[in-house]
This record gives sequence, structure tokens and C-alpha cells, in this order.
Amino acid sequence: MKKWIVLFLLAAAAGGGWWWLHRGNTDAPEYQTTTVASGPMTQIVTASGALNPVINVTVGSQISGIIQKLFADFNSPVKAGQVVAQLDPATYRAIVHQMEGELANAKAALELAQLTAARKKELVAQNASTKADLDTAVATLHQAEATVLVRQANLEKANVDLSRCTILSPIDGIVISRSVDVGQTVAATMNAPVLFTIANDLAKMQIDADVAEADVGTVEVDQAVAFTVDAFPYRTFHGKVVQVRNAAKTVQNVVTYDVVISVSNEDLKLKPGMTANVSIIVAQREKSLMISNASLRFRPPDEQAKATPATPAGGPGGRRGRPGGKASRERTVYVLSPAGKPAPAPVKLGINDGIATEVLEGLKEGDTVITGMTSTATKPGGPPAPNPLSGGGMRRF
Repeated sequence: MKKWIVLFLLAAAAGGGWWWLHRGNTDAPEYQTTTVASGPMTQIVTASGALNPVINVTVGSQISGIIQKLFADFNSPVKAGQVVAQLDPATYRAIVHQMEGELANAKAALELAQLTAARKKELVAQNASTKADLDTAVATLHQAEATVLVRQANLEKANVDLSRCTILSPIDGIVISRSVDVGQTVAATMNAPVLFTIANDLAKMQIDADVAEADVGTVEVDQAVAFTVDAFPYRTFHGKVVQVRNAAKTVQNVVTYDVVISVSNEDLKLKPGMTANVSIIVAQREKSLMISNASLRFRPPDEQAKATPATPAGGPGGRRGRPGGKASRERTVYVLSPAGKPAPAPVKLGINDGIATEVLEGLKEGDTVITGMTSTATKPGGPPAPNPLSGGGMRRF
């Protein structure tokens, strides 16, 4: 009896060991799937930019001087032609008086030259003077006339400089910035100093959004825009694309283009200089078939084993091709067959919202599409093989 018990235990141990070593041969892969659904889809282009008034004018001074008076401050409404600042005019008024004196002196010299020329003309007619004396008198007369013109021009320039001591607003609007104080000296030597910044109408503003070169091809005039600002994180504002400028800007090797977005600001909640996080709606579908973007990246283990770095990106599960190209429009996804195996399904794709992609051809609503694998068959006598699609183990590229 003991002999039979020992033989039975040995046979049971051998059977258990054999099952332990060969149990992975019966494990089947488990797939993560999603269902093709229909619903609304919106493709957007994201960017950021600063809010600015549509018309923003900097008011400066063309002459140097000391600020004597200020008639406008921050947030002051102003009208076109309204006095906003006054420079000390004493120096320029003195220059005007000096130019007036020089003009009077030039006119007196002109009168004397006229009388001398007339007298010389009479003397020459009476043979009492030479022709050379008459020529000299006529030349002196012409010089006196030119001197009067020069003095008149100097007086006009002095009057213009005196008038520039009074700084006027060039437009109707509101002062959003004041850069000087009373008693401050402004020097207009090389560049005109900025005194005020005046916005024409804060009820109408614009966003200068920097759109990357990869996305600017889909942006067009009159597209709708939704944006938020940090001051009102739970409120969405709306605008419209009015211009896509062709001038490129390169910052740290990133090429962007300025897209101008018109914004209505009737409640004056938006302030100049705020940073706007912009979403430009480039395409919209009321109802379309959608699949998860993860299904476009999935490939069965046997297909992935065939892949090499030189494999074209447009193949099954490959990287997305260039927008608008064949590789980005026609792809292969894998559906779960009745036998539980992945089956390839060529599809034609449409717009993409970053999470899901529109399916134009190749699938119907309710189809089951594979997005990943949760496990694979185990090797005899070893731990479960790592699944490169589920993130386990190390992958070699």
C-alpha cells in the first residue's frame, strides 16, 4: 500500500510540474477594444496671443522741454484735438520774438536796397554814375529780398515749434498709458519720447495669435474662434479670424504666423495685454463616425515584429503622415473577428479632434476596433512575455 501511495504522489507531482511548465501555451491574448460611435466632432487649432486695441496710438513730443501741465491721466476719455499736455513754452516764445526782430531788420535792409537801386538807376540815366554801381545796387537788392524770405521761414518754424508745446490727442479714445509727470524733462533728440498711449475703442479689440506653421494651412478668414483668459477661467469668449498675415516669425527655431482675430468687448471685461488661449475652429461635423486615436497606433505582435525603422509611416499603426497626404487619409485599423483574432480593416479618415478621428469609409457604427493588448501568451517555464503595446518591458528601436 505504501508503494502505491508513493507512486501516486510522484505521478501527481509530475503532472503538476508538466502543467506548470506548459500552462502558457493555452493562454490567449486579451485585447482592449472600443466601439465605433457617431456624434459631433470639431477639429481645432490651438494658439496663444495678446489682446490689443484695434487702433492703438502713441502720443509723443517732437520738441524737447519740461512738462508744465498734464490734462489727461490713466483711463481718461479724450477727443481728437483735445489738449492732453503742455510743455514750458518760454524758450520757444523767446525764439519767436528773436525771429520777428530778425525779419524786421531784413525788411529794413530790403527797403534801403530798393531806394539805393532806384537812385543808382536815376544817376546812370543822367550819366552821373557808372553801370557797375547800378549792377552792384541791383544785386544787393536781390540779396535783401532773399534774406527777407529766409527770415520769414525762420519765423514760421519758430511759431510751429511754439505750437508744438501744446500736445493734442490725435484720435477719440481712452488713455491706457501715461509715461510722464509734471516737471519731467522730455528730450526729442533722436526719437520722439512717448507721453501717452491712447486706444481708439476698447469695445472692439483684436488678438494677435501666433499659429505654428504646421497648422496655419488650415486657418482661413471668417473661421469662428473660442478663447479664454486667465482673468476669467470659467468664461469662454468668441471671435472671428479677420486676417492671416504672411510675415513669418522665428523664435527658437519655431516658425509661426500672426493670425488676427476680431473680438467684441462690449462689457469691457477684456483688458489690453491679456494673454488669450485661442481655439480656432477649422472643421466641424454635426454627426460623424468616430474611432479612438489609439486604434490607429495598434498593431498585432506579428505585424510589429515585421516593422523596421525603414517601414513607411503610412502602414498599419505607423506614424501619422503629412496632413492632407495619402498616408494621413488612408490607414489600416484592426477589428476583432468572431474568432477573437485581429483582422485588418482599411479605412479612410477625415478630421481629427486630438482624441478621436472621423471615419469616412471602411467601418460602420457598432464595429469593434482594437486599441491595445492587456496580455499575451506566456513562454513555457517563464514569466508572461512583455507586451510592447501595453507599455511593459523594454522596446528596441
